[in-house]
Amino acid sequence: MPESKGRAKPAYTPPRTAQSRVTKPNPRWFVPLMLALMVIGLLWVVTYYISGAKEYPVPSLHRWNLGAGFAFMMAGFLMTTRWR
Repeated sequence: MPESKGRAKPAYTPPRTAQSRVTKPNPRWFVPLMLALMVIGLLWVVTYYISGAKEYPVPSLHRWNLGAGFAFMMAGFLMTTRWR
């Protein structure tokens, strides 16, 4: 049986734009800020529950204290997606 001849193809070279992208490391303050936001949010929510949900951390926010605590935590967790 006859065999087909293979075509001579040049090796694939990716476009220059894909090669020139260099990821830089995060600044030194990034990880401490990320962890601080998560811990502050956790402490905010725990303080709200321990205080009887009426006094602390900010009395005028009432139940929105939970939202503030979770907002701090979510900001920290969103920063983890940019951590290199």
